[in-house]
Amino acid sequence: MPESPVSDSSTGTSTGPTPTAVPLLSPVDGLPEVLDTPRLVAEAAARLAAGSGPLAVDAERASGFRYSNRAYLLQFRRAGAGTVLVDPIPVTDALGPLAEAINPLEWVLHSADQDLPGLAELGLFPASLYDTELAGRLAGFERVGLAAVVERMLGLELKKGHGAADWSNRPLPESWLNYAALDVEVLVELRDAMAAELASQGKTDWATQEFEHIRLAGPPKPKPDRWRRTSQIHSLKSPRQLAAVRELWHVRDEIASRRDIAPGRILPDSAIVAAASANPRSIEALRALPVFGGPRQRRNSRVWLQALERARALPDSELPPVTQPFTGPPPASRWARKHPEAAERLTAARAAMTDLSDRVRVPVENLLTPELVRRLCWDFVPADHAGSSAEEETRFVDAALAAGGARPWQRELTSSALARALAPGANR
Repeated sequence: MPESPVSDSSTGTSTGPTPTAVPLLSPVDGLPEVLDTPRLVAEAAARLAAGSGPLAVDAERASGFRYSNRAYLLQFRRAGAGTVLVDPIPVTDALGPLAEAINPLEWVLHSADQDLPGLAELGLFPASLYDTELAGRLAGFERVGLAAVVERMLGLELKKGHGAADWSNRPLPESWLNYAALDVEVLVELRDAMAAELASQGKTDWATQEFEHIRLAGPPKPKPDRWRRTSQIHSLKSPRQLAAVRELWHVRDEIASRRDIAPGRILPDSAIVAAASANPRSIEALRALPVFGGPRQRRNSRVWLQALERARALPDSELPPVTQPFTGPPPASRWARKHPEAAERLTAARAAMTDLSDRVRVPVENLLTPELVRRLCWDFVPADHAGSSAEEETRFVDAALAAGGARPWQRELTSSALARALAPGANR
């Protein structure tokens, strides 16, 4: 195996934040207008197409306020074209010229997996991708937020502002728009600085593979039994109480989806758990609980009570189990009791991954997903590998990692170390 690259913190740009960062307060070209008509969008698309180099891209959503993950503001910047702000809501069906102009380009985003799904809903897909947040992780930076990386690499201070605001509001305040424009102001410059940093560490190919993986990944698949993620659900101990949570959760989700409002703003998790615990049998008893007596909830009292009644009417055979069924290995905390040999393998594998992470200065979770490491340790059968050579063991691990979606650079780094950790008798 070739020597793994390591970061040299004594040279280059990776020495830490600049102590005299220059505040970046307003766009260098002034704050552009927000484009919200087909004609204006088409004109901006022509400008972007006539520009040069990569395209800085960002999108603002309304997470925590809206049910959907749609983008409520699009930001672009390209050399020769300046910054473009687009309100996609009134022009959703008129973004064809924009897609034609920008889809063939390299896009530069920070934390691309957050914005790509919403952009894809609008027909916007990059031909290639550069993710400055992921580049920071691969470079071994401890802080990888946009403001931190811009300060470290460019010596500029980006003020934290309105990222968590309700971007579905209209009109958008000028201070919000200024914040949004600054998010793409130096993104291409940051991309170039990060590319140089990764090249100096010998990690360019790693980054290229990771960026392409993110570009092609698509939106995450919905997890089964999402209602089990209700906050404080662990305080409920009976299947009947969990059934009540499930019924209330699904009713809330349907209302939230129909009205495009974040579920927690329809009914907070704490109220769902309180109702499941108290099991009220009348509207009066329901309204006596916290939240349910408020003016916004009183008109839905019958809806919530009917959900509780459905849970009470379920036969025992249809109640959810208290413990969530597993489709893979159980939580690692239970391995020592259920499968002590696998627990030993996992301990050795984690130690090997930590050592490798320290050596190449990449977070463990970016070397391999923890879930993939757990599955490998749980499914490994020592008897099937008795007498195998080190090369055979490494080939087996490499094939398992490939089947689990690991990229070539990850497999090259980790297969040998994990094979040694899994080898029969290695941990005894």
